[in-house]
Amino acid sequence: MIDALTDPLGAVTATISVVALLALVSVLVLLARERRQVRRAGELLLLARELRHRYDALQMVTKEGVLVQSLGGRVLDMSERAASILGVERDHAVGQAIGDLPMVLLNEQGLAMNPAAVLGTRSSNGHLPHAGESALVGVALPGQHGARARMVQVASRLVPAGHGNEPAVLTTLVDVTGRREVEKALERSEMQFRVAMENAPIGMALVGLDWHLVEVNTAFAELLGTSVEALRGYDLGALSQPDDRQVERRHVESLLAGTQHRFSQEKRYQRADGHLVWVVLDVALIRSASGDPDHFVVQARDTTESRLHSELLAHRAMHDPLTGLANRTLLQEVLQSVLEQPGGAQHVAVLACDLDGFKPINDRFGHAAGDEVLVHVAGVLRAATAGRGTVARLGGDEFVVVVQDEDSARAVFEVASSIHAGLREPVRIQRRRVPVRVSIGIALAEPETLAGGAPALLAAADAALYRAKATGKSRTEVYDPSMETAGGREGMRAELLHGIEAGELMLYYQPLVDLTNGRLMGHEALLRWLHPHRGLLLPATFLPLAQESGLGVALGIRVVEDAVAYLARCADQQRWLSINVSADQLGDGELVSHLLAAVSRHRVAPGRLVVELTESSLVDSGTRIRHELTQLRSNGVPILLDDFGTGVSSLSYLRDLPVNGVKLDMSFTSGIPDDPAAARVSRALGALARELSMITIAEGIETEEQAYFLQRNGWRYGQGWLFGGAQPEETLA
Repeated sequence: MIDALTDPLGAVTATISVVALLALVSVLVLLARERRQVRRAGELLLLARELRHRYDALQMVTKEGVLVQSLGGRVLDMSERAASILGVERDHAVGQAIGDLPMVLLNEQGLAMNPAAVLGTRSSNGHLPHAGESALVGVALPGQHGARARMVQVASRLVPAGHGNEPAVLTTLVDVTGRREVEKALERSEMQFRVAMENAPIGMALVGLDWHLVEVNTAFAELLGTSVEALRGYDLGALSQPDDRQVERRHVESLLAGTQHRFSQEKRYQRADGHLVWVVLDVALIRSASGDPDHFVVQARDTTESRLHSELLAHRAMHDPLTGLANRTLLQEVLQSVLEQPGGAQHVAVLACDLDGFKPINDRFGHAAGDEVLVHVAGVLRAATAGRGTVARLGGDEFVVVVQDEDSARAVFEVASSIHAGLREPVRIQRRRVPVRVSIGIALAEPETLAGGAPALLAAADAALYRAKATGKSRTEVYDPSMETAGGREGMRAELLHGIEAGELMLYYQPLVDLTNGRLMGHEALLRWLHPHRGLLLPATFLPLAQESGLGVALGIRVVEDAVAYLARCADQQRWLSINVSADQLGDGELVSHLLAAVSRHRVAPGRLVVELTESSLVDSGTRIRHELTQLRSNGVPILLDDFGTGVSSLSYLRDLPVNGVKLDMSFTSGIPDDPAAARVSRALGALARELSMITIAEGIETEEQAYFLQRNGWRYGQGWLFGGAQPEETLA
């Protein structure tokens, strides 16, 4: 019985033990599971913290600000960058409604905007934002009145399950203030460049690396006589003349190679109408930020007018202004150039011409008629040469032809024969037929003459001409060594010196009258050379030789002695006589001392001898010349400024030099009264001279009308063909 009772109790105990063991196992399992969940939660928390840390770090370095809102417009999160852009505090903003934040958003017109509509909880049409929608707004920061608003690019998108199980709105904000300023600055620079380019007074163009025009301005198109549209895309090199393209291409290649930074080239362009224009092209290569060539900037300046002006000045410097023929300088250059060419000396000859009886034409009909004759003779020489050489006028009535031909010996005689034939017909002057003849000297390119170069060849032709004059005139002589070159120009120098010493040079006297009553007041002494073989020679024939050879002072002393002696012999002791003195005759005191000594020796009142200062453009008022002029004036010798009005410095001479009067150049007188400009100038110069209380003389008067006009406009005295030409002393009344 006891065993039966005992066994059930043991069974119960055993059951309880089993149950307790199972419970313990369950608890241990639950504890292990809880521990794993706690560990997992810790790991997730650490991961969340790490992700947040990375998110915050990313927001610190990114330029974009991030704003997260609920659909109700409450701020769920905001990056520091977003808070900085919007000008709010991040910690204060999170949890607040977006509309309650202290910020002001502006549109492009500067009007306030609803932050909720701008920052993405609702778009302008009331719908939730879609990805890609963006807007540019201004953010006016609080407390910065008057400051410029920040320009912010705002883009919003809907993020599913962005707030728990609810969607959220993710808004990115980018401060583009700097970029916008840069863009505006670039736009402003581009606009300014285009305005400057379009309105530039010179041609401008942008040219691609292939040397094709990308853009041109109106001035460039007008320069080429076409339109802007027609030039775009056109090859700039194709506009050039063929001779200029190779040089231009070399310059362009040098720019691309980096050996030069810019270049300038004067060249010709052909306009659309076919005319050529001269242009100075200035080209610069523009490189990109990386240093690679990008494009060219070209400026084109029209230099056609200045080029023509320079060519005109160069032509004037090398040509005779009356006939248009080459002058002495150009002739010598041409001849020297021909002789320096290989074999050139074998195909050249020189022909020297001098008119016979030219002085009587000048004396009888006046200088204007003489100029007509010279122009006519120039035409005859051109026609006779027929392109086979160069025709030049050396001065006065002296001409030279340099003949260039394969058979120069035959050609030069043909030219000489044609010249004589062309002058057989008289020249019509002032309704009269006046015969004109010429003497010719020829020098062939022989070894004797070529040894001395161009000067020797010219001297040989001159010696032959001298022989032609001496043996009857109106004929042709050919140089041979028996003439000796000294018989030419060098021989003339010796002859001139002999003529001065032998008294062959004499004075002719042209009347000077009072324009108010026509009374004879005096004369101007004009030098002539009564050459024993060539007859009476005018100053233009020998004065240049005298100056070049240093005989100017000796010639001046001869003139002074004869002029003072004439005044001493003159019955009318009130008459005065003017003599011409050039600048090269002054400076060493010799001429002035002889003049004052002659006046004293002949007991002539100093005021009766008047010095006309010629070649005034060569006078330096600060030199010895001024001292000598002052010495003359202080001794009572009046000084006149000749050729008044023709030099650019004439007016300054009135101030700087001790002059008593002026003499109006005949170039102004001849234009009166038909030329209004000549009339105005002569009137103004007369008024100026009167204001300075100076003696006024006008030369070259040929008509009563001219004399009357000049007298009414301040010119007291006059001379010219109206009152008589230059005459020797024995013919004077």
